[in-house]
Amino acid sequence: MTVIRTDQWLLDYCENPVKLCQKLKALFHDDVRPSEIHQHLSAHGMYRHPPKLGSEWIDQLRNLGIWRLVRKEEQELKKLWNGPDVPIFIFPSDPYNRKLWQDQNGKSGLAFPDKLFLFISEENAENEIRALFTHEYNHVCRLNSYKKNINDYQLLDTVVLEGVAENAVRERLGNAYTADWTAYYLDVDLEKLWRQFVYPNKNSPISSRIHQEILYGHGFCPKMTGYCVGYYIVRNYMDATNATTADLLTIEPETMIEGIDKT
Repeated sequence: MTVIRTDQWLLDYCENPVKLCQKLKALFHDDVRPSEIHQHLSAHGMYRHPPKLGSEWIDQLRNLGIWRLVRKEEQELKKLWNGPDVPIFIFPSDPYNRKLWQDQNGKSGLAFPDKLFLFISEENAENEIRALFTHEYNHVCRLNSYKKNINDYQLLDTVVLEGVAENAVRERLGNAYTADWTAYYLDVDLEKLWRQFVYPNKNSPISSRIHQEILYGHGFCPKMTGYCVGYYIVRNYMDATNATTADLLTIEPETMIEGIDKT
């Protein structure tokens, strides 16, 4: 199982995204309802309401060869990183999510150890989609290679997970295609964010409020603090050790921060 032809699904169920998510039910816990699946996916960028373009949107993506492109990328990265074979689902992103468009140009993704979702628009260029898929499939690979249940993740695990994924984009496609947040802060600022927010809370569980606030930069934390610090940690480690993305998939987060000032 690999890139699922969700264009066929969308032709049938585009107007009813909850009914569309019924087709995903077998991939989630038995007691999860399709409406809850849609709620979870839409919180991460999937469309909430039927796209204005409907079947025209699907035709545009088909003409752009999106499913073929992602299949090609999956084959390449699977070989490069010895990655797992997981189902990959492509759905429209939310055209009404202003933050998604401002921060990520209308694209997003969501990775699990056993499945991957891409939420994209007809506005996204080919290399944008390659960068998005590289980031999300890297998550799948690390979630399978670094043997710790995601429900047991602490803040340091999560920031390193994000840092490894975006450095994979940098390594593969260059700085031009890394996320905008990689350039939010100078290194001197990242060192301060590391010492002030991330290191003192590095053991905060994934279910905790502080974990999410630091990761995304809510409350008193600057925007995308956890993501940006994670990218900084992993970039420094790669520079110091000449490690490649493939090398990073199994390395403990504590190993990656050995050379970072913690005081």
